[in-house]
Amino acid sequence: MIRNVTVYCSSSSQIAPVYNTAAAELGRRIAQRGWGLVYGGNRVGLMGILSDACRAAGGKVVGITPQWFIDKGIGDDRADELIVSSGMRDRKEMMENRGDALLALPGGLGTLEEIFEVIVARQLGRHDKPIVILNIAHYYDPLLEMIRHGIEHRFIKPAANQLYFVADSVDSAIAHLSQEAPKIPTSGDLFSSASE
Repeated sequence: MIRNVTVYCSSSSQIAPVYNTAAAELGRRIAQRGWGLVYGGNRVGLMGILSDACRAAGGKVVGITPQWFIDKGIGDDRADELIVSSGMRDRKEMMENRGDALLALPGGLGTLEEIFEVIVARQLGRHDKPIVILNIAHYYDPLLEMIRHGIEHRFIKPAANQLYFVADSVDSAIAHLSQEAPKIPTSGDLFSSASE
């Protein structure tokens, strides 16, 4: 059962409006489903749009951010709960642990790191939480092509595609998370010398 959704996303404000629209819609839809939002705890870029939209729709917002972002004055002081981490690594661990589902909006290097970390954690059997890559405006197409390339060259097992769901819209992402999460592939499906 999903109670809280962890969302990874960009802190950039220099992006196309389509991404801002998707972040706002996602925040509203999370609140409307009665889920809580767990996110990176900063009130800038997509992070701020997402959390403000969730709050405005009556949702609970939990932010997790290192002290240095608070010192910069960008911490979300309107969050229902603002957790201060000692650094980025424990921030990621807390965000993963607090969410019952994990979702990536388009983002930069930090978002890419976060989404791959939770995919690999699921592959290793550390969790079985649903993971959604929200491929707004085909942003993640090159990344998905790289994964297909890895499968073609036998660095990645084909069963790895079952570790995450790719949604092309907020509606699709919410519909997927509203269903029972699919079973994780067995380690025999995912591991070989070629997949490591």
